[in-house]
Amino acid sequence: EVQLVESGGGLVQAGGSLTLACAGTGFAFDDYSIGWFRQAPGREREGISCISSKDGSTYYSHSVKGRFTLSRNNAENTVYLQMNSLKPDDTAVYYCAAELHYHCSGGTMDYWGKGTLVTVSS
Repeated sequence: EVQLVESGGGLVQAGGSLTLACAGTGFAFDDYSIGWFRQAPGREREGISCISSKDGSTYYSHSVKGRFTLSRNNAENTVYLQMNSLKPDDTAVYYCAAELHYHCSGGTMDYWGKGTLVTVSS
């Protein structure tokens, strides 16, 4: 059974940090580029970061660039999203998703996790 499971969400004060993890099982994790998305109440889902399967290249949206860092450990089948300098606007449900592609193509994702809630208080 294919699974992507996010963890590490929680409540943090503005300016604080959290690290989210995304663990994949049931598929060839090494062959998939992994993206992170978030959806805040009343807002559309937003793609915020991606790490490629080919060479670990990373991409960030303008809203998180310079504050978030994405990495992957293929031996653990896990991707980590380090989030620093968090703002109340970062409050959302965070999802990871996997795409069978060498690069972060921006196309349709093949698998999705169920999400983890991040709440940033002011």
